[in-house]
Amino acid sequence: MNLEIVPTGAALGAEIRGVDLAQPIDEATFATIERAYDEHGVIFFRDQRITAEQHVAFTRRFGEIAYNIFGQRWSVPGCPEIVVVSNITDDGKPIGIRRAGEYWHSDMCYTARPPRGTILYAIETPELLGLPLGDTEFASAAAAWDALPESLQQRLLGRRAVFDFTARKRAFPPKPEEILVNPPVRHPIVRTHPRTGRKCLYVMRDDCAAIEGLDAEEAEALIAALADHIVKPQFIYRHRWRPGDLLMWDNCTVQHRAIQDYDLPQRRKMHRTTMGGSVPV
Repeated sequence: MNLEIVPTGAALGAEIRGVDLAQPIDEATFATIERAYDEHGVIFFRDQRITAEQHVAFTRRFGEIAYNIFGQRWSVPGCPEIVVVSNITDDGKPIGIRRAGEYWHSDMCYTARPPRGTILYAIETPELLGLPLGDTEFASAAAAWDALPESLQQRLLGRRAVFDFTARKRAFPPKPEEILVNPPVRHPIVRTHPRTGRKCLYVMRDDCAAIEGLDAEEAEALIAALADHIVKPQFIYRHRWRPGDLLMWDNCTVQHRAIQDYDLPQRRKMHRTTMGGSVPV
C-alpha cells in the first residue's frame, strides 16, 4: 500500500490515502496509521467498501471493543459490536439511533474507563440539491489546553470533575438499568493522553455536573468557560461526509458534535464501533 498522510490544515485531523481497509493491513502499515491517529486526533479514509465483519476486525486492531449502551437497541444483525446511527425508519420503526451526538461531548465520558476512540463508517449521507448535509465538527481539547494562560493551567491541574450519566438530555431517555450501571464518576479536568503524554481539557458542559472543591455556582461558571474555550473556531475541524468515508477520533484529546441540518427524505446511515479505553489520568 502506498500510504500518504495529508493533514487537514486545521488544529487536528488528517486524511489517510492509499489504504484499502477491505484488504489485509501489514503490521508496518498499521503502525503508521496508529501513529497518525495518536498525533492528529482525527483520521479518515475515503472511498472505502467494507463489510461489517471487516469494520469490527479493523477496530480490534486498536484493542478491545467497548459496547455502547445503544447497541442492545440498534445494532447490526449478527454484529453486536456495531451500533447503527441513522434517521431511517423501517415500517415506522427507527433502524438506528437518530439525533445522536448533537451536543459537544466526548463519548461515554460518564464511564469509569471511557473509550480510547470511536470509528464511524458512512454508508448513506444526506444531501439537498447536491449540497452535502450532516457534517461532524471536531474540537482539539489538546490545542485548547495549550492555549490557556499558565496561571489558569496551574489552577486546573489536579482538579477533578464529576461526570453524571443522567445530566445530559438525550434523544432517547436512558433505561433504569442503564442508569444503574453508570453511576457518577470522577475524572481529572486536565487529562493526559495515555500514549503521547499530551495534556488536554476533559470538560463537557452537559456531562460535568460538579467540580470537587468548588461550590455549585463557581463550578458551573468554570465548566461553562472551559467548554466554550474548547470549541473556539481555531480549534475545530469540520468533516464533510461522503459515502464510503471511515473516520475515527480520539476520545481523550478530541470532542465532537453532529450537525443536525437534515431530516427525511434526506437519509443518513452510519455504522459505529467503539474501542475500549483506560482510566483517565
